[in-house]
Amino acid sequence: MLKPSDTTAVTLADVRRAAGVIRGQVMVTACNESRTLGEICGCRLFLKFENLQFTATFKERGALNRLQALSAEERKRGVIAMSAGNHAQGMAYHAKRLGIPATIVMPIGTPMVKIENTRRHGAEVLIIGQTLDECFAFVKSHAAERDLILVHPYDDPLIIAGQGTIGLEMLEAVPELDILVVPIGGGGLISGIATAAKALKPSVQVIGVQAQLYPSMYNAVKGANLPMRGDTLAEGIAVKSPGAITTKIVRDLVDDILLVSEDQIERAVATLISIEKTVVEGAGAASLAAVLAAPERFADRKVGLVLTGGNIDTRLIASVLTRELAREGRLTQLALDIVDRPGQLAAVCDLLASAGANIIEVSHQRTFSDLPAKATLLELVIETRDRAHLEDVLAQLGTAGFAVRES
Repeated sequence: MLKPSDTTAVTLADVRRAAGVIRGQVMVTACNESRTLGEICGCRLFLKFENLQFTATFKERGALNRLQALSAEERKRGVIAMSAGNHAQGMAYHAKRLGIPATIVMPIGTPMVKIENTRRHGAEVLIIGQTLDECFAFVKSHAAERDLILVHPYDDPLIIAGQGTIGLEMLEAVPELDILVVPIGGGGLISGIATAAKALKPSVQVIGVQAQLYPSMYNAVKGANLPMRGDTLAEGIAVKSPGAITTKIVRDLVDDILLVSEDQIERAVATLISIEKTVVEGAGAASLAAVLAAPERFADRKVGLVLTGGNIDTRLIASVLTRELAREGRLTQLALDIVDRPGQLAAVCDLLASAGANIIEVSHQRTFSDLPAKATLLELVIETRDRAHLEDVLAQLGTAGFAVRES
């Protein structure tokens, strides 16, 4: 049996053993075909709904497999881990179930929903450092001071084997899959899935996806030196330093790594809510973002996507959805320069109504503008059916003599 300190490659037998350890304690999530998304992407798409786990994250799998390997003496001492949120929740939930004290260190900027859920599961939560790397430095010293067992979120063979059970389940549910598309942060998930999938079906391709802002594994495997910086919607995979064990496995078994932009991640989150009626966080939507961004890469293939988690703040969901409406031309802010006299606002409103546009917000600006004193700036937020409808509305405003622009 694998020991936590081993640095040998994880095997299919280890993944199968992990499946036995977690059976009955972690959900076997659905792996369902999305016909609508498949039509959009030009392939057959199968979604693995790990966002529907009890803690809304696949991380339960590796966390439970690792905790079950602790001795009685180690369980009494307790565990410590650093996490941007999902490993934290998986660890806290199963540690509480098993009666193991847990301390979780999370970076500043971790979504509040992840912090509160972790606390709700009974863990002690410490918010320290700007990044996981800074968290890790504290975790190592804190573990030594308090004699705690450090559980790494991805660079641990037992964690990797636990995450690999997803690969077993996907190929059992849909044996004919040609490609698996998997988000990458530190690499634990894709390492486990690739280990299982390549052993079961050597012809299957395993494609990793990283946020363009944090291409750490991409750099490590491809010998690139792309910068890593900024706030990403996919904070769950915003890892600056991939694992040593995981990097070796990814280099050996993963066929390629794709990068996705913030706009592409936002679109994927919004698309999953709109079409699948399922809430997926930025990191969890990265796999769909990659397929939407490069459909030719997956054309006419049977593609499995892992929706890794659903822990996203409701405020952020609202922002993502409204921004997507704006991109689609369904929600637009307009600025019109109009003469400041009675009836002008009514004329604009009548024209918009006849054009089928819905007015959401109205604002007059007379003071803080560079318009003449007898003019006013009229700002509107309008709702239209799509981009073509918006263009028609703008054309009608122009024909009526209004100087209008999108703002």
